Amino acid sequence: MTDQPPSYPPPPPPGGYGYPPPQQPGGYGYPPPGSGYPQQTPGTNGLAIASLVCSLLGWLCGIGPILGLVFGFIALNQIKQTGQGGRGMALAGIIIGAVAIVAGIVLLSLGAIFGSTDKGRSTRTDSGAPAVVLTVEQQPLWPVLAA
Repeated sequence: MTDQPPSYPPPPPPGGYGYPPPQQPGGYGYPPPGSGYPQQTPGTNGLAIASLVCSLLGWLCGIGPILGLVFGFIALNQIKQTGQGGRGMALAGIIIGAVAIVAGIVLLSLGAIFGSTDKGRSTRTDSGAPAVVLTVEQQPLWPVLAA
């Protein structure tokens, strides 16, 4: 049985007469911290940007594609842990860096194979024609000075 005498009406259903019950997460009716403010997104990973830039501009100094690969793999790991953006940039940096490294290796190999211009010829660099030496007698600048 209930604690109320039988003359009282029955208690209202939970939530009270069609309205939801008041929620008081902080105890004072204030919303929980951060619920009324826009949530900040984590942003783009800086190493993903660095990976793409190094891979694209790496041909200027030669070490860029290697840095692009390293920064790209580190950025992918950080993006997985923090939920930041920039996964596409990190992947693009890795792919472009790998293609640039492979292209550099291929070009160096082709240069080593076909770069030799000495195909059985002698190493002599002159034309073989004798040099002609002319001697010219000096003339005075002014006839007055010659006297």
